[in-house]
Amino acid sequence: MSKQVSGQAIIQEFESWSKRKYAEEGDPIGLQLGSLNKKVSKVMTTLDVLPNVVEEAVREEVDLIIAHHPILYKPLKKINLDTEQGKMIEKLIKNDITVYAAHTNLDVAPGGVNDMLAEALGLVDTEVLVDTVKNHYKKIAVYVPRTHQKEVREALTNAGAGSIGDYSDCTFSSEGTGRFKPAEETNPFLGEQGKLETVEEVKIESIFLAEQQPKVLRAVMKAHPYEEVAYDLYSLDNEPEKLGLGKVGYLENGMKLDAFADFVKDKLGASGVRIVGDLSSTIKKVAVLGGDGNKFINAARFSGADVFVSGDIYYHVAHDAMMEGLQIIDAGHNIEKIMIEGVRKKLLSFINKKNYTIEIIASQEITDPFQFR
Repeated sequence: MSKQVSGQAIIQEFESWSKRKYAEEGDPIGLQLGSLNKKVSKVMTTLDVLPNVVEEAVREEVDLIIAHHPILYKPLKKINLDTEQGKMIEKLIKNDITVYAAHTNLDVAPGGVNDMLAEALGLVDTEVLVDTVKNHYKKIAVYVPRTHQKEVREALTNAGAGSIGDYSDCTFSSEGTGRFKPAEETNPFLGEQGKLETVEEVKIESIFLAEQQPKVLRAVMKAHPYEEVAYDLYSLDNEPEKLGLGKVGYLENGMKLDAFADFVKDKLGASGVRIVGDLSSTIKKVAVLGGDGNKFINAARFSGADVFVSGDIYYHVAHDAMMEGLQIIDAGHNIEKIMIEGVRKKLLSFINKKNYTIEIIASQEITDPFQFR
């Protein structure tokens, strides 16, 4: 049976992917305006919250806007209803439209903005441009009677354990004999109180990210038949999962910078691009970062990229890059609009699993302030 749900439930699912802890310090993410406790029937994804977007939300009878750019990026000292910003805030409140923002946490999240950009450009063998989060790995070894090994193994992998690179459901099993003596106050699944019991058991081992430990343990405890579950936890020295800002990868087929500029313009839906570099040079390795790329010029250069695709590049920063031999495609800040459809699809996957009765729409309004002739 389908069901309605609160905005908070939607955001809880969303933040299981685009985690708040991924955000840069001081980034004003999260609830911007309104309430997440109300029931939600329609959600709209957008890059920016501007007057034309709010008009669209009112027209479409939207309950919740999920945006990439916060509308309250700087603290407001007053809300003047005679200004366009004030009128926009007033309209959101009067129409009971809640606004939520996922900014740098959405950039960093696996499959987030920068992964979307890299995928759109067809980059392969990608790595993070600038590490901001390192997730360390742990291992669990749980002992279970042979009759229940399937249930516990599935509980582990459904909770997120067993992911190694592009492989999922990775576990290892070994068989042995378990021995235990239930005390008088116990209610054992197997055996009798006060009597030493011998059981054929399977040890199931699997790897998981440290941040997943509470979820993994809850799943094991729920699926395991024993009153007292025997398990071991190990911290691993494996290379941690690295998340961060920007991506670096390779084109499957190299192309000239001139052709690559047209390619970027087409794939990222840019109205125009600015180019720094030799148009006849060959491009193979590409660094890409949505938004303002000025602080990441050196990271792109040190990555060995032939070209850096980003936005908002300053005049003198472009000079510095040119002198260091780093070529640039400035496709504008607005290329981050790729998240509008990307987040819509992600939300659809969440609500389909939960069987929620919610409509998810993508904003159709243009919010790029620049026009090209």
